[in-house]
Amino acid sequence: MHTIVIVGASLAGLRAAQALRKRGFDGRLVMIGAEQHAPYDRPPLSKQLLSGEWSADKLYFHAREKHAALELEQRLGHAARALDVRERTIALESGESVSYDGLVIATGASPRMLPHAAGFSGIHVLRTLDDALAVSEALHKRPRVTVVGAGFIGLEVAASCRKLGLPVSIVEPQRLPLLALLGEPVAQAVFQLHADHGVQFHLGTRVREFQGEGRVERVVLEDGSVIESELIIAGIGVVPETRWLEGSGVALSRGVLCDTTLATNVPDIVAAGDVVRWPNAATGGELTCVEHWSNAVEQGQAAAARLLDGPSVAPYQHQPYFWSDQYDRKYQCTGRVRAEDAFEVVQGGLDQATFAALYAREGRLCGVLTSNSPGVFLRARKLLAQAVSLEDARRALT
Repeated sequence: MHTIVIVGASLAGLRAAQALRKRGFDGRLVMIGAEQHAPYDRPPLSKQLLSGEWSADKLYFHAREKHAALELEQRLGHAARALDVRERTIALESGESVSYDGLVIATGASPRMLPHAAGFSGIHVLRTLDDALAVSEALHKRPRVTVVGAGFIGLEVAASCRKLGLPVSIVEPQRLPLLALLGEPVAQAVFQLHADHGVQFHLGTRVREFQGEGRVERVVLEDGSVIESELIIAGIGVVPETRWLEGSGVALSRGVLCDTTLATNVPDIVAAGDVVRWPNAATGGELTCVEHWSNAVEQGQAAAARLLDGPSVAPYQHQPYFWSDQYDRKYQCTGRVRAEDAFEVVQGGLDQATFAALYAREGRLCGVLTSNSPGVFLRARKLLAQAVSLEDARRALT
């Protein structure tokens, strides 16, 4: 291959570029990115950046000289518009066309937008650096904040805003935050943590409409409640960014469909990161999309190996892992857990800053959740990889 193009100036895209060079690819390497920014770290957007602990400069992965060492041509601020697999070209919104011999798709995901928001200023999503900078600027005006969605992004935003002393309300259609993801005991504990920090919850309801003269002033909920608020931040999930691939011949289904090695159905095209759905052996072979930092790192490297080495590479598998910083808690979770799984706290308590808990299915360990317990988490993660019984895991950790 003479030219490899990476579409997506993302964490997965950057790791793919690094892996390609490390594995000896010395041809032309091009990275296309919709944003003006070089690859940066996204998790701090809802935490350190919003709370004012970090400046934007601290988010970038590498200094200019390290990027230069990759000999990476960057087309930043020019989103991919279409893919022609026959001609092996990528059309950009700028009108430019880029040819490739090998292609890495790493376009990530885009945030879901709130209905009824059209025509109002003061309503934001939080996915990109520019999103976070816009929200941060709005926070300087000391608004009343409403967060729509009590997933991890929404809860982290709420915690960051409370650290700044701002009044915060959360609207969530479930009866508790994170209920479907982590189950009743953890959901209740997370609810109490935020309530103790002054967050006002509106649970089991949705936004009916926004009101205001051009700029949002209040939120009307389906249960009839009205929240006076000048800043709305939506955290209601994301969708894989595949619009530019429609009609290209690349198989799509709630993401880019890949085989076990991250190859698409089109020769010399692989994919990595939030945009991918693949049969993950670590979760029983079910088609999986993992929107986590560690998966982006590992998939970028694995996709590069597949592109250079072909189908002989080992299947890619990943045990889902994520973390979340909220107030004085650093939650870490790994495994494929379900709300209905058996759940047991083995150290500390859910009402304490430090605890460790296990999830089990059919008597075997299937997930681990800790708070401020990195050592215990690492030990439990190893046990999870060994597919031990819940009894053996409990004995090892207590």
